[in-house]
Amino acid sequence: NTAWAFARTGVKAPELFDAIASAAVSRLGEFNAQGLANTAWAFATAGVKAPEFFDAIASEAAPQLGQFNSQGLANTAWAFARTGVKAPRLFVAIASAAVPRLSEFNS
Repeated sequence: NTAWAFARTGVKAPELFDAIASAAVSRLGEFNAQGLANTAWAFATAGVKAPEFFDAIASEAAPQLGQFNSQGLANTAWAFARTGVKAPRLFVAIASAAVPRLSEFNS
C-alpha cells in the first residue's frame, strides 16, 4: 500500500495522500479489515487530516470489526484519535469488539 510506505518512510507527500483519498473513498468497500486499518494508520502517521475520508473509513470499518485482529483494532482507534476525527459510533464498536479479546492485546 503506497500510503503505508510513504507514512513509514516519513516522506511528506500531501498531494499523493489527497489523490489516494480521492481515489480510494469509492473503493473502500473492497478493502479488507487489514487494508482499512493500515490505510487509517498510514494517513494518521503521515499527519494527513482528511476528515471526510476518515468518516468513510469509519462507515466501512464498523461492520467489519469482527474480522479485525487486535492490532487492527488498536491501530484504527489510534489513527482516529491521532487525527482528531470524531467517530463515537466507531469507538463504541471497537470497544465492543475488543472487550472479549483483551488477552490478545499488548499492554
